Amino acid sequence: MENTLIRYTHCGRNMYSFPCPGQLQCPVCQQSLRFGLLDAPVALPCPFRSGHTVPCAFLIASAHGPSHLGEWHDTEIHVGLSDSAGLVYNYTLSGVRRDERGWERCVCMQLCPERTPERRESWDRELERFSSLPRWAPERFAEEREFGSCCYGFALTFINHMRSLDGRVSLSRDEFTASHVLPRMKTVSLYISIYQAVSRHGFHIAEAWPRSCTDPDISVTEPYRALKMKMPKQRCSVF
Repeated sequence: MENTLIRYTHCGRNMYSFPCPGQLQCPVCQQSLRFGLLDAPVALPCPFRSGHTVPCAFLIASAHGPSHLGEWHDTEIHVGLSDSAGLVYNYTLSGVRRDERGWERCVCMQLCPERTPERRESWDRELERFSSLPRWAPERFAEEREFGSCCYGFALTFINHMRSLDGRVSLSRDEFTASHVLPRMKTVSLYISIYQAVSRHGFHIAEAWPRSCTDPDISVTEPYRALKMKMPKQRCSVF
């Protein structure tokens, strides 16, 4: 997914394509497109970033690449936690790994504010200590998998540990997933489906949102009716 997706409106439809060196042509009316400043094509933000450049974040990735993170793919995802320097801690069959590379194309949810050095120092210190606990030894991996934890359980347990230091209650797996993971993954799935359609056909057409709608970032396309194309904020309000 190296190309940039752009969106523009013509013939009452929202249309998506990749930038082209020549003049754009409407796939509906076949007319050459001319735009003013207010209706010029806009680039859609890519939902994938390098987890090594987003400090103190919850990361979601797939071993098969970002295109396999769509909701319709029955592929196993892998999650990890980055420290303030971009080192990614993740629980695997060999225990807790500390990866300096390999998380360049993933969904990132930053958990610590940018301007809180004390919080980040605490995050790094606690993450290293937490990762060394016997619970995350390699021989415990099968046991964690039996209870459906593994890498997700490792990450969420640490998040709840950090919440407890602030006197906050723990989040259940369902609560964290519903509030913070699913909204992002739905948007990721929409982005992937549009990207793949443009890759196959050169464009993608969606019904334009009614004029009465005040949010220009909303597009309507089946089966994603009323789903915002704008990515949820990278900053996650867990703390």
